[in-house]
Amino acid sequence: MGQENRDIRLIALDMDGTLLNSNHEVSKQNRLAIEKAREKGLEVILSTGRHFSTCSAYAKSLNLSSYLITVNGSEIWTATGELVERQLLDVAIMELLVSLHKKHETYAWVASTNKIWRGEIPANLEDYEWLKFGFDTDSNETKEAIVDQLSKNELVELSNSSPTNIEVNAVGINKARAIEKVCARLGITMDQVMAMGDSLNDIKMIEEVGLGVAMGNAQDEVKAVCDWVTKHHDDDGVAYAINKLVL
Repeated sequence: MGQENRDIRLIALDMDGTLLNSNHEVSKQNRLAIEKAREKGLEVILSTGRHFSTCSAYAKSLNLSSYLITVNGSEIWTATGELVERQLLDVAIMELLVSLHKKHETYAWVASTNKIWRGEIPANLEDYEWLKFGFDTDSNETKEAIVDQLSKNELVELSNSSPTNIEVNAVGINKARAIEKVCARLGITMDQVMAMGDSLNDIKMIEEVGLGVAMGNAQDEVKAVCDWVTKHHDDDGVAYAINKLVL
């Protein structure tokens, strides 16, 4: 079946490096294409590594009305801000991640259910519910050492949202699993989804939906598994794909 003839009912969009340009804005063209898709009866959802607190305003500004997948799939929200589902990272895992971050002297950011810390980590880990741990380093060697140690751990899922970082979620947490749950709620199948993204945390959703689209600026591993490559995120790549493949 040609890419253009599929029965797409849902469009799932990553945010950074995909929907948003380098100024973290939704371009006029992207906004317009999303509006047109919604007028045609398609659902559009954000599927992001971001925390609810840093993405819900974008969903509102786009008038999105169904679901919001946040923190790489750790949480699913309704567009009106009700929590549908949440899966946490164990405190013992957090302690291991903090020790790795200290050992390798990386930059780190961590997301609990109600707060994001950047460049610092609270001492009292057990006082919070944790969703994600992020390492950031320019050193490939450091990155490989951390990935090497964590890939042996069966309790975590690894991805990234840029080439310099490593994102750690609880095992089984990824955007594909969350989209599957949203599909069940909407009464559609994964085959009826088009997903777009640029980083490793987008690979599973791009592989598993009916139509997986990589951005022109996507990491090579993402382009290798997609059905179609669109334009760069600074060149209205989301609008280009929606217009070409769905409208």
